[in-house]
Amino acid sequence: MGHDHLTGVEAETLKASGLLIGTLLGGMFVVVSFVVEVPSVAMTLFQYDAANNATGANPYSDIIALVGAVMLGAPLVWHALQCLIHGHSHMDELVALAVVAAIALGEYQEAGIIAFFMIVSSLIETRTALGARASIESLLRLTPETAHRLLPDGTEESVEAKKLAPGDAIRIRPGDNIPADGEVITGESTVNEANITGESLPVDKKAGYEVFSGTNNVTGALDVRVTKAGSDTTLGRVQSLILEAEKTRIPLMRLIDRYVIPPITASDTAIAKKSIHSLFRTVHPRRFCTSAAWLA
Repeated sequence: MGHDHLTGVEAETLKASGLLIGTLLGGMFVVVSFVVEVPSVAMTLFQYDAANNATGANPYSDIIALVGAVMLGAPLVWHALQCLIHGHSHMDELVALAVVAAIALGEYQEAGIIAFFMIVSSLIETRTALGARASIESLLRLTPETAHRLLPDGTEESVEAKKLAPGDAIRIRPGDNIPADGEVITGESTVNEANITGESLPVDKKAGYEVFSGTNNVTGALDVRVTKAGSDTTLGRVQSLILEAEKTRIPLMRLIDRYVIPPITASDTAIAKKSIHSLFRTVHPRRFCTSAAWLA
């Protein structure tokens, strides 16, 4: 039931790990740009004396900061564009706008810092959610792929567990994982339900007792009447609740997305740039051109 989805979880985890590496690398560029601004460091590494530059800008620091800002800002801008194309409005679009405006105004370090903290916070949230989903999927992986269904004449047939339906009778041998929720018809055994109930010791089962999908039959054989199968089982409901909880946003975030984000994103670009200009206080719109001229 959850086996195909596990591949998606692993792929998203790998994607998040790659983004984390890129974020740390971009953050290093931004940090180095601050270090290069120190006159002694600039003189030692590049034989550059800021006193000889009329603008006082350090072109080497600017170029390094620009590289870091682009590395950090590109994922944000790409994500924001995808959200806008699909008609979604979130805080990501505002952050992307701030990063693009800061780069356009020559404030590369500020752009990198904004993007860095935004991506790090997003990665923390993503990795936490993926960890929860991976834990649930590890439980779902305990559900066997096949089951032994009992026929009216008392014989058995091997069927896929996902084809079981309420009312089917199945036989569970010692050591087998239980493929569906059900009620014991005949037999006595002990079942390890630690992954469902958290109990550390196996629980005795006999006729009339309930068993759960994904738990392990330890000792004797059991004949079980299926009561719930597939996504209706206890494990299936847990998975649905976890995935639904991931999609639920706290009330404050819903209010922000509904009443704050749309008016701002629809406002004039010049107003947004002016606000960012005031926020950063010092603006160097020609810094990149000056840096390129010095490096040339």
